[in-house]
Amino acid sequence: MNNEQRISKAVIALTVAGTVGLAGLGFTPAVFSAPHAEAAGHTEAAAADSYAAKEALKTLNSFYKPALKGQFPGVVGRLTVGKSTRQDVINTIGEPSISRKHADDFDLYSANMGNPGYAISYKLNKIREIRYFGTNVERQTNIGGITMKMLKQNWYAPASTTTFKNGGITQTKLTYHRGAYKLEFIFNSSTDLDHINLLKK
Repeated sequence: MNNEQRISKAVIALTVAGTVGLAGLGFTPAVFSAPHAEAAGHTEAAAADSYAAKEALKTLNSFYKPALKGQFPGVVGRLTVGKSTRQDVINTIGEPSISRKHADDFDLYSANMGNPGYAISYKLNKIREIRYFGTNVERQTNIGGITMKMLKQNWYAPASTTTFKNGGITQTKLTYHRGAYKLEFIFNSSTDLDHINLLKK
C-alpha cells in the first residue's frame, strides 16, 4: 500500500471517528440531522393541515341542522330569520360595530378575539338575512378551510350555482335549501369561502 492510500484511509477513519465522537458528546452534524428535521417539518405541517380540515368540516356541518330553523350556530343560535327583531339581536350580541345607515342596510359585527363576524339586515324590524364571515384568528379551522369540494362531498349537489361580479371579484354562490330557508355559500375561488348567508327561500 502506498503512502497516499494510507493517508486517505487515515483521513476517512479520523472523519468517521470525529463524527461518532461528536455525536457521543451530544453534537449532531447538520448533515445528519437535516433530513430528519425536514421530515419532522413535513409531518407537523401535514398534521396541522389535517387538524384544520377536520375543524373546518366540523364548522361546515354545524350550519346544517340549525338552518332548518332559520338559525346559525354559536352565539347567534337563538336568533331566527323572519322572527327575531333588531332589539333581540342587540340583546344577544350587542350593538353593531357599524350600524346601518338605511333600513335596508346591514348592521356589521366585526370578527374579534376569536369571535366570528356577522352582517345582519332587517325587513319590518325582523331579521331578513344573516351573513356569517367567520373568524380572523385561525381562519383555516373555520370557514377559511371550507372548500367547494368539501361542501359538495359532504352536502352533495347544491340546489343552484350562480356566478356574479362583486367589484373586481368574480364570486360563486352555492345555494342549499334547508326547509323554509336557504344557505348561500359565497366563494371567491374554489378554495376561498368569503361568507355564508342565511335567509328565507
